[in-house]
Amino acid sequence: MQFSPGIYRYPSLRSSLYASRGMVCASTPQAAQAGLSILHKGGNAIDAAVAAAATLPVVEPTGNGIGGDAFALIWSGGRLYGLNASGPAPGGLTADMIRAMGHTEMPKYGWLPVTVPGAPAAWAALSRRFGRLPLTETMAPAIAYAEEGYPLSTVVGKLWRRAWDNFSHVLEGELFSHWFEHFSLNGRPPEVGEIWRSPHMARTLRSIAETDGRSFYEGELAERIIAFARSTGGYLSADDLAAFSSKWVEPISVRYRGYDVWEIPPNGHGIAALMALNILDGLELNPERETARNYHLMIEAVKLALTDAKKYVADPAYMTVTPAELLSPAYAEDRRRLIGERALLPEPGRPGAGGTVYLCTADQEGNMVSYIQSNYMGFGSGLVVPETGIALHNRGNNFSLSEDDPNCYGPGKRPYHTIIPGFLTHQGRPVGPFGVMGGFMQPQAHVQVVCNTLDFALNPQDTLNAPRWQWTQGRKIDVEMSVPGHILQDLLARGHDLNVLVDPGPVGKGQIIWRMDNGVLCGGTEPRTDGTVAVY
Repeated sequence: MQFSPGIYRYPSLRSSLYASRGMVCASTPQAAQAGLSILHKGGNAIDAAVAAAATLPVVEPTGNGIGGDAFALIWSGGRLYGLNASGPAPGGLTADMIRAMGHTEMPKYGWLPVTVPGAPAAWAALSRRFGRLPLTETMAPAIAYAEEGYPLSTVVGKLWRRAWDNFSHVLEGELFSHWFEHFSLNGRPPEVGEIWRSPHMARTLRSIAETDGRSFYEGELAERIIAFARSTGGYLSADDLAAFSSKWVEPISVRYRGYDVWEIPPNGHGIAALMALNILDGLELNPERETARNYHLMIEAVKLALTDAKKYVADPAYMTVTPAELLSPAYAEDRRRLIGERALLPEPGRPGAGGTVYLCTADQEGNMVSYIQSNYMGFGSGLVVPETGIALHNRGNNFSLSEDDPNCYGPGKRPYHTIIPGFLTHQGRPVGPFGVMGGFMQPQAHVQVVCNTLDFALNPQDTLNAPRWQWTQGRKIDVEMSVPGHILQDLLARGHDLNVLVDPGPVGKGQIIWRMDNGVLCGGTEPRTDGTVAVY
């Protein structure tokens, strides 16, 4: 690797950690320790990932839930595998029906944005194909945390209070009462340091573990979900759940500075990160990271790539262009020519003519996992299936209601998806998994992670410690307060419309593990949250 593992450019923040036998990086200590405990019991990196993933809905429900979606990249046996566990829209609901209800865009809450949850299927699929231990063992830590409780960490507690205050204003009626009942402590949100537990989640997780995930889609849990939908005007059916299965997919990649950067293909927008890197690969960045020109070039490349992604990315069965067209060198060159010294107002080109959690794991056998799951917008749709702890996601909010949009809502169709795991390889060998959660920030953060590593020679923790930025629309850019003042002045002079962030939340939260040439694992965790690197 090009980074210098012993040199830290941001010494006031966390430092990278090292391990020789295994590593789990997650956004909460409990999830990281759950994964590590499974490594100690003889499980591999895939088992550890499942353990951490199943624990996160319990200990960080502000970012994901049992009723959410998931994606994963897995290095095992000398090759990379991709898993898409994003669920489709219900078969009995159409865009015409939604528009007839008076909606001009997809709502955020309630039943309309709920799609089939994929996370439980992801846990079972990963365990079945690559795991060494049964789900009953890998999910045991999650069940224990749900039964026995845990004290809320600082960031989770803050986000929980924020969600409670928001939902108190926007969620009305009996339909949403189960959310307030489940995610409360004596009728209020739990505070930092207080113990919160969920016997309902424990029973649900145990049922998933004992049935290899089947109960969620065609057993007792499915029956509870469908009964709730029928009694409250929901659209999910028994057929929708029973027909769902996660999909093994071929990852897509581009070569950047001699390394291969990998993402899951659409319907996720990881392709946007690859498109931006394709553009940047024909430009020269200053090895000294903190220069205005570096910021400008990365911002402009991201703007062009995300504008194209919003135009073209959808369920692949409905896309009007192929990933190969979007990633072609000729198209990257066309987009690259648009970048000048001033900030662009981006428009889509013509190729061919949001709440989330991320974790990564590694073991001494060479297995590595890049895993992400989400309910979207924090707690998701505001719906909790009674007596199950299943908070349903609202991924359907990313659908369009415009008929000429390839991402228009449709029965059985998967929406444009924001959660993306990343992976880096070099000359056919694994370097490791990386990811940064945070809605439409995610491909932008992937670009910054790759550039920090390969252009600016930062180690994993410095890569996450470094100041971040996010393009939001037009020429508008969110930047962290830690971006040097002279760079802000230069970007303003180039025409960028800057918003300096007081709260670091919008720029995402990430984890990284790199395997060094000597086999040692080097990991970093997000300083903007309660993350932990657990080492073995």
